[in-house]
Amino acid sequence: MDSINKQQPEDNFKNLAGEEALDKIKELAEAAGSCFFCTQIQTGKPFDTRPMAPEVIDDEGNFWFLSADDSHKNKELETDPAAQLLFQGGRYTDFLSLYGNCTISKDKQKIDELWDPMMKTWFTEGKDDPRITVIKFTPTQGYYWDTKHGMAVALLKRAYGAIKGETYDDSVEGNIKP
Repeated sequence: MDSINKQQPEDNFKNLAGEEALDKIKELAEAAGSCFFCTQIQTGKPFDTRPMAPEVIDDEGNFWFLSADDSHKNKELETDPAAQLLFQGGRYTDFLSLYGNCTISKDKQKIDELWDPMMKTWFTEGKDDPRITVIKFTPTQGYYWDTKHGMAVALLKRAYGAIKGETYDDSVEGNIKP
């Protein structure tokens, strides 16, 4: 791989799949807490985005959101179910980009399971608000950027590299396939 990492004496690229990928997805998404939920993804055109926080990330790596049936996002997903979630957990670490597909339902049991009283800000009739929908985002691929040993080690390695005039970066990145 020809990149900034070519001056790196350590391997900084690691693709993740299966259980290891699911663990990393949950770790990075939970560190961020919220994401940019992007729709209308077309080459050469700006995509639509809005901040959202998943209510749950399940053991299969699906992200669950509550959304209003009359929102722009829901209308866009009805036309094209593809979406991208962008996460940033810290200033220098915990970055995640996931691409996948969404399904929308009015599953009352799932709404009850995901309901948080703070959601009443958007659904003024509470969890029985007829506008509530459940969006299930299923990732199909992604990319991550993280540190190997945490920010304390990463900062020490950067300082050491700056003093020596060499690249010592504790970062790791790669494709992620749940």
